[in-house]
Formats: sequence, structure tokens, C-alpha cells
Amino acid sequence: MLRRTALVLLASLAFSPTANAAPKTAKPTVVLVHGAFADGSSWNGVAGKLARDGFRVVAVANPLRSVKGDAAYVGALLASIPGPVVLVGHSYGGAVISAAAVDRPNVKALVYVAAFEPAPGETSLDLSGKFPGSTLGGALAPPVPLPDGGVDLYIDQGKFPHQFAADVAAGQAAMMAATQRPIAQAALQEAQVGAAWQTIPSWSIYGDVDLNIPPAAMAFMSDRAKAKRTVVVKGASHVVMVSHAAEVAALIEEAAR
Repeated sequence: MLRRTALVLLASLAFSPTANAAPKTAKPTVVLVHGAFADGSSWNGVAGKLARDGFRVVAVANPLRSVKGDAAYVGALLASIPGPVVLVGHSYGGAVISAAAVDRPNVKALVYVAAFEPAPGETSLDLSGKFPGSTLGGALAPPVPLPDGGVDLYIDQGKFPHQFAADVAAGQAAMMAATQRPIAQAALQEAQVGAAWQTIPSWSIYGDVDLNIPPAAMAFMSDRAKAKRTVVVKGASHVVMVSHAAEVAALIEEAAR
């Protein structure tokens, strides 16, 4: 019985994101936080490049339920990682990392990938409507009622490729549509508490034909955060980390230095 218990414990540690936490190099751990209508696999290309370059990578399964709750979830992971962290967020994940990194001294850099960078009191919905260009509202499927009285939002699968991933191969975009994870509408309407970009250096990258978050809004947020560098990828959609993984990974590595 003891032997079996020991084997179970060893197996759980082997798959724990913090099991092999002691870094052998000075490179920070890179923590990747996906946004709405996506999942951790959206980081595959970026994570592969970072791993080949010697970085330890953790892609978080963002709950997509509320900014406060999702930030607490990510924050718990951050607290378990020894050594410096580069924290990366895509889309709504930008709001999450902005809250999660507050009072986390091991977070040394923030990277916003086609992401929201809300100031305290702002919502993701506010920022997406601050400038013209978002067509997300018209691409949503009928809301799915939840037991707590709220609703989940999905992008209509037929509209997903054009809306979300226009520069991704058709077959891959269709699979992304089928496996998308919904976001609670309330999360997009929740006022931000805490904005780590006010005190932690940040970097930003986004596409110039993003249909979810207007590029003008991302330029505004990047400028406001005094980003160390902003990269605008010509012709890139909202999932710039999928279609331009090399450019996104390069910016993360720049932040890590």
C-alpha cells in the first residue's frame, strides 16, 4: 500500500507545473495565459520556440469566469514558482495578468499579446468599444444561460475563422472554432482592480487587422502603459500568437532579457 501511495505521489509531481521548479539557468519561467474563445493549445507554437531556446514554460488553463477569480487562480500559480517570471496574456488574458501580477515580486515583465490592458475601473467591454473596428458582437452565437443566472458567450462557429483567426489555415481555424472555450459575459463587464503595468515593465504585440480588439485601442493601451516596445504585425488577426508564433516568442524573449 505504501509503495502504491509513493508511486501516485511521484506521478502527480511529475505532471505538476512546479515539480521541477528549481531553474538550472538564469532564464525566467514564462507563464502564458490565454483569453476568451481559446485555450492553452493556442500557445503551442510560442511555447515550442521558447522551450527550444531553454525557457521553462507553463500555459495556464484560464477559467474565463471573472477577472478577480481568474487573477486569483493565476496568482496562486505564480506564488508557487521560484525565481523570476515573465507573465504573458492574450486578449482577455491581458486583464487577468494585469490583476494577477499586482504585489507579485517575482513577476519581472508583462507581455500583452493582442490583449486588454485595463486601468482600474475599466472593463474589457469598455476598451473594445473605445475605438471603432471590433465586429465581435455580430459574430457571437446566442448566449448560453448558466445555472447562476449569468450567460456564457461563444463565437458562432461559422463566423469564427473570419472573426478570430483570418490568417490561420482554414482547417486549423475550424478546429479552433469547435474547441473554443466560452467566457462568462460578466467577466467582460467586470471593472478592473489593479493594473500591474503601472509598475512592471511591459511589452506589446498585436495585428493591424484584429477584429476583436481594435488596433487603435491596443495602440492606446500600449502607449498608456509606456511599453518598452510595441510590435504591430501587418496582416495579423486576433490570434497573432498562432499565425506569427516566432514574432511573439521573440518579443517574450526580449522581455526576458
